[in-house]
Amino acid sequence: MATQTHPSTQDFVPIRDIRENVIILKNGQLCMVLLASSINFALKSTDEQHAILGQFQAFLNTIDFSIQFYTQSRRLNIEPYLGQLQERESSQDNDLMRIQLREYMQFIRTFAKEVDVMTKNFFIVVPFNPTPTDLSSGINTLFGKNSVGVLDETQFSEYRQQLEQRASLVEQGLSGIGVRTIALQNEELVELYYHIFNPGDPTGTSTPKD
Repeated sequence: MATQTHPSTQDFVPIRDIRENVIILKNGQLCMVLLASSINFALKSTDEQHAILGQFQAFLNTIDFSIQFYTQSRRLNIEPYLGQLQERESSQDNDLMRIQLREYMQFIRTFAKEVDVMTKNFFIVVPFNPTPTDLSSGINTLFGKNSVGVLDETQFSEYRQQLEQRASLVEQGLSGIGVRTIALQNEELVELYYHIFNPGDPTGTSTPKD
């Protein structure tokens, strides 16, 4: 009687490796992820809005490869921030300042319970397909089944260089409309994909700034 094998969690994860700030998918596709800044489009004048849209359209027309825009909303983890405030309270000599810090911490706790304080990040996925097959981008291909052989160092270096050229074109194009981008590093990529596959995990590294 044939035994049934149950798929493991890794079977549903399309990522084979994260290497030198590049995501290598099981289907052979390589991706870089850029973190993008935001602009206050609604506060711009009508002429400025039209100019931004025109520049953005021109940018899209200059690239001959697909890119993906991804927005991630995550509940803000305020515990590290509260920990910093508690340290300040314990080292504070002024009684009035200690009372104010204590009241402020209580206000933050109450506010966070009543309102979901969210942090929002914007990402751009830049893919490179070594094969002529039209493959989906790195974040959408969550359940990809296609698999190819492992890249050797020469292949990886060549493909990474072409991928970096694409990322540079995206960076230059978006800078014209005031959007700054930076490529995510290995640890940041791991954190990004962890939260994609674990959306219910409230933990995070973002904390409010004083």
